[in-house]
Amino acid sequence: MTEMQQRSTFVTAVAWVFIGLSGFLTIISILQNVMVQIVFRDVEMDQIPPDAPFMANHFQLFFLAFLLVSAFVLISSIGLLRRCNWARLCFVGIMLFGILWNLGGLVVQFIMFSSMRGQFGEFAAQGAPDMQSFFIAIMVGSGLFAVGFSVLFGWIAKRLMSAPIVAEFRR
Repeated sequence: MTEMQQRSTFVTAVAWVFIGLSGFLTIISILQNVMVQIVFRDVEMDQIPPDAPFMANHFQLFFLAFLLVSAFVLISSIGLLRRCNWARLCFVGIMLFGILWNLGGLVVQFIMFSSMRGQFGEFAAQGAPDMQSFFIAIMVGSGLFAVGFSVLFGWIAKRLMSAPIVAEFRR
C-alpha cells in the first residue's frame, strides 16, 4: 500500500475543515487584537452588567486568548493533516476543551439571563414589551447549539482515539 491509501478520509477532512476555520479565525483575531490594542487602550468600561466585571475589566486579555487558541488550533490542524501524533493528542484536547467551553457557556448565559430577565421584567411592568419569550427562545437555541457541537466534538475526539486512527499515526 502507498502512503496515500493508508490515510483515512476522516482525519484529512477534519484537518482541512479546521485549517480553514482556524485560519480564518486567526486572521480575524489578529485584526481584532490590533483594533482592541489601538482603539480601546485606555477606555474605561462604565455601565457593565454586575455579573461581568472580570470580562469588562480584562476584555483585552479575552481577545488575546482567543488569538492564541485560534493559532493553536491552526497549528494542531496542520499537524493533524501531516499525521503528527502530538497534533492528534492536542486535537483531542481541543475537542474536549470545546465541549467544556460550550457547556460552561450555557451556565454563564443562564446566570447572565437570570439577572437580565429581572431587569426586563421591570421594564415590562412599565409598558415595555415582554421579553420572556425572547429569552426562552435564545436559551433553547443556544442549548441546542451547545449540545449539538458538544456531541460533534465528542464524536471527533472519540474517532481520533480509535485504534485504526491511532495506528495510522504510528506508521
